Amino acid sequence: MKEQIKSYLLQPTNSAPLAVFRIGFGIMMFLSIIRFWSNGWIEKLYLEPKFHFSYYGFEWVKPMGNFTYLIFFICGLSALIVALGWKYKWAIVTFFLSFTYIELMDKTTYLNHYYFISVVSFVLIFLPAGRRFSIDNYAFAKANKKPSPHSIPRWTILSLKVLISIVYFYAGLAKINSDWLLRAMPLKIWLKSKYDLAFIGENLMQQDWFYYAMSWSGMLYDLTIPFLLLYKRTRWFAYILVIIFHVFTRVLFPIGMFPYVMIVSALIFFDASFHEQVLALIKNIIPEKIKAWIKPKPISYKPSRVNLIVVSTVIAIQLLLPFRHLLYPGELFWHEQGFRFSWRVMLIEKVGYTSFKVVDKKSGESFMVDNTDFLSSFQIKQMSFQPDFILEYAHFLEDHFTKQGHSNIAIYVDSYVALNGRRSTRFIDPEIDLTKEKESFKNKNWIIPFNDEIKGL
Repeated sequence: MKEQIKSYLLQPTNSAPLAVFRIGFGIMMFLSIIRFWSNGWIEKLYLEPKFHFSYYGFEWVKPMGNFTYLIFFICGLSALIVALGWKYKWAIVTFFLSFTYIELMDKTTYLNHYYFISVVSFVLIFLPAGRRFSIDNYAFAKANKKPSPHSIPRWTILSLKVLISIVYFYAGLAKINSDWLLRAMPLKIWLKSKYDLAFIGENLMQQDWFYYAMSWSGMLYDLTIPFLLLYKRTRWFAYILVIIFHVFTRVLFPIGMFPYVMIVSALIFFDASFHEQVLALIKNIIPEKIKAWIKPKPISYKPSRVNLIVVSTVIAIQLLLPFRHLLYPGELFWHEQGFRFSWRVMLIEKVGYTSFKVVDKKSGESFMVDNTDFLSSFQIKQMSFQPDFILEYAHFLEDHFTKQGHSNIAIYVDSYVALNGRRSTRFIDPEIDLTKEKESFKNKNWIIPFNDEIKGL
């Protein structure tokens, strides 16, 4: 059995799907960086705020003033070079490092699709995606007067299919909960606000049955789409569903380039013959002058056991990491310990209010903090209902006021949060001095338990 699996994974296969994926991924990332820059989000999200929330263990990753623009420039340029396949290995490593650095600069901007891009770009470092239809290796076919016979191990393409399948399937599993299926939450909140959409805004978007239909169909779509894409007879039907689903969600929600990234990424499920046609189409539109610049440079590829081990480890982590929330007591949607990096997409609508009181423990004197003195409106919104944000901000305030001459201070919070349309209830124990609490992977027992039950995974 072991030998059969090994033989299956190492079996040579056409490299065209991997080449198309590289081109599509690089172009999508290049456009994403241009969009981010042109909208002024670099300045708004990374340069204007006085304080930035950090990921645990990556507190050293911070914006670098105007040099932050350089990081985005390097990221966008490397994405374009990845698409072109020039110095591919260096380009994809540079893209992964620069994009992940951008992602880590401020936890406030966390999105599942940013995490997806980091994971995929890391995996691409260990795949021979630059071996076909690239500036590095284009002229092999020209020199031999026939399509490039390059083959790669089956696992290189299979690994991307598995990663994309995990994203969809785990998103579907997460939707099997009572709030999503039995209360149509939070879609009921979000869709009601779309009354301004033409034709459907004042009709469908105001109907209860539509909220439930969207919730159930979203769950079924996520759970089944990987299998429909894998099965040849349903592949085209599934891909049409992918386009409809992601275009519709893009119309409804401000989720940027992610729908288009997933539409392009899903092409990896098609057979090599389809990707050969895509490459032939691209080849036909390349000007002859540009083709003349490309010198013959055949590149050999030897299957690496290390590469296979690294990619397999990444996949194993993605299979296990989403279940780490089981290590924590209480309701995941409330305390959010283990919520990130687990493909739980658009499951909660939380609104919070959190105020901070600084107390002199000797004199008993106290004063309230004006959060707008330190945080942007977006940061205040995200901080108000996420416990790790609240704790980090409390320690920032401790350091800030200590430097101003205050000594022996304690910081308490008055925090209320509403989850998925429920009434706002107290979130953080107001008797806990947060300066005494440290960030770690341990359970945050200063979070007041959820006063309701959400059944599900």
